[in-house]
This record gives sequence, structure tokens and C-alpha cells, in this order.
Amino acid sequence: MTLTADNVKSEMEAANQAGDPSADALVSDLIDSEQVDGVNGLFRTIGTLKPHQDLSQLPAPLAEFLREAAQEPPDWTEADAAAAEGFFDHHHGVVSMLQGTVGLIGTYLSPTGAFTLRSTGRLGGVEGPGRRLSQSSRLFVDMGNRGALRDGSLAATVTKVRLVHASVRQLHKKSGTWDYAKWGEPVSQKYTTGAACVFSVQILEAMKNLGLTVSREDAHGFLCAWHYVDHYLGTQEKWLLPKDVDEVTRAWQSEREREWAKTDDGVFMTAQAVEFYKRFLPPGIHDAFVAMIRVALTDRYADMAGLPHTVLAEAGKPLAAAHGAFSSTVGGLFGGTAKKAVGVNPYDDVIGIASKAYNEVQRYALTHDQDDQPQMHQELHDNR
Repeated sequence: MTLTADNVKSEMEAANQAGDPSADALVSDLIDSEQVDGVNGLFRTIGTLKPHQDLSQLPAPLAEFLREAAQEPPDWTEADAAAAEGFFDHHHGVVSMLQGTVGLIGTYLSPTGAFTLRSTGRLGGVEGPGRRLSQSSRLFVDMGNRGALRDGSLAATVTKVRLVHASVRQLHKKSGTWDYAKWGEPVSQKYTTGAACVFSVQILEAMKNLGLTVSREDAHGFLCAWHYVDHYLGTQEKWLLPKDVDEVTRAWQSEREREWAKTDDGVFMTAQAVEFYKRFLPPGIHDAFVAMIRVALTDRYADMAGLPHTVLAEAGKPLAAAHGAFSSTVGGLFGGTAKKAVGVNPYDDVIGIASKAYNEVQRYALTHDQDDQPQMHQELHDNR
């Protein structure tokens, strides 16, 4: 089954009740036997994930899980890998920054997602922004490494994130306090596919809003990459993110109307993130950085997230819109007739500075406490 704008509502309702049985069973046993910290340490020894690799040094249940998880998406092709690499050859630095800012804030606009993150200990507490970035930055960086979709290194990173998600589900289940009737399954299949939409087509939309040129071929490559990631996150094939940009865009825009909303949790998480970014920005650039995020999200969603208004954002919109006349006809989400760009994109300099500053954010996230790998949770500390 392929997700479409016509079936996305019913399919996502079903996906909201579904977890990841094989990962959940493994992680439940690890938590009960207090082996999570030990397995987290072993994560650093798993740099690649390919069928038939030697996993004999790992505990048998973990090795068996990884062997099953190593299979590529059933429809994966060499052309898909090449298309994904083409996108990152052109856009890796900027898109990594946008995923770590616009993308993460987008996940906070899901009431269930924001509630889950805020109520999951270190991910929602004082260390939250750095911890969340350490869990995601490794993924964003690895996605753009040439060969990562071929040598199994990206598959290994994503599978570790899959187990992190399972730890969140199991700890909430064991706590006995999760409201399944209200929230569905913690970090459900709906959540993983929704997050894949936020970090793919929502980011492409953000790039367009900022006047950045993305060819149709590159946009397709980005969807291929997230199709691959969604598979290794443990998403069932019937809910797997399609590789078709137009289809995913229509489905996501339909679901976004139902899913995104302003909540206290989302505003709290956004404010935390913005304050965290400020630590790494050059003096005087913070307002421009927030303005860039606001333009990328649009006022409607920036207001939902509680992002402050700035004079720069208001002044920049008409100029960014003028600059957004693309240099080639790309159709679909990036459709239209090629025009000569007029004006100057007021965010060119900010995007460049933000990308460099975000490199510092990523470096911090990937080295803070030597935590350069996704890490499962042994305990649940509710910081609400």
C-alpha cells in the first residue's frame, strides 16, 4: 500500500496504534535485565549494518535483531542511492542545518510528539536541546556522507535510533502512566512516518520559502534518502514513506492540517531549542537566525511554535519571495516557469552564517559527554 492524500487519514489512525514488535521485545528484555547501558556502549562498535556481517561479538538477541534489521528496503535500487547522493552533494550543509532547526521545531508541532519528548527525561529536561541534537545530528550528518547509503553506515545509525524509540515506548509502558486512549502508542509508526515527512518534504518547502533552488531531481533524491531511513526506523512497508515527491507532499499537507497545533509542550520545547541555538550564534545574528526559521516555517506554523516575530522577518519576506523565482522548471512542489531572479535574497548571508554556526552546534551535540551515538534510556524521568 502507498500512502496518498486519499488514504493518509485512515492509515495514520491505524499507524498511531502500532509500535515495533521485534525492537520492543528486545529492548523490554534489556531494560528488565538492566543491560541498556552495556548495549549503549556496544553501539560504538557497530559502525555498519549489512546482511551476513559478523556480529558474533554481540549478545545473541541483539545480533539476531541486527541481522533481521539489515535487509534493504524491498524496492531499493542503485538509482535511488545515486539520486540521494546527488541531493546531498548539492545541499548537505544547508539541509542539515534546516533539519536541526526547522525540522526539529516541526516535530514539536505534533501534540503527541511534543508531549512524548517533554515527558521523556533527558530529552525534555534541562539537557534536552543538546540531547535531542545528539540523537539527531549523527543521523543528519551520516545521511550526507558519500557512500553511507551503500556501505551500511547509515543503516547502522538509523537502527540505533530505532532502538532508542523502542526504549521510549517500553519505559512509558512500564511506567503505567501513559494514556494510550488519548495518545496512542508512544513513538508510534505514525510518529516515525510523520517525522520522516517533516524532515523531508517540510524541509523542501522550507528551502523554497527561503528562496533556495532545489531541482526536481534533487528533491526526488531527498525523498529516496528518507524512504531508506524510514525503512530502517522499523516502519512497516504499508506505511513506508513513498519516493514520489508530489504524492508525499499532498499526503503530508493533508495530514499536517489535522496534526499540527499549538500546545504548551510544543512552545516550551521550541523556546528551549531557540535559547540553545543562541549559545552558538555570532553576536547580533540571533534575531536574523530566528527570522530565517520563521520565514522557513511561515507565520502560521511559526506562531504555533511560539517563535517570536522580528523586524527582519517582516522586511525579508518580499525580497525572499522575489529571489524565489527558480532558475529551472522543476514542476510539482517546485513547479513553475523559469524566470530571471530579481532582488537579493536577504537570507543568503544568514543561511551561510547559520550553517557555520550549526556546525558548532553539531560538534557540541556529537562530543558532549563523549556521546556521539544514539543512546537508549534505562529510566524514565518525567520533567513535566
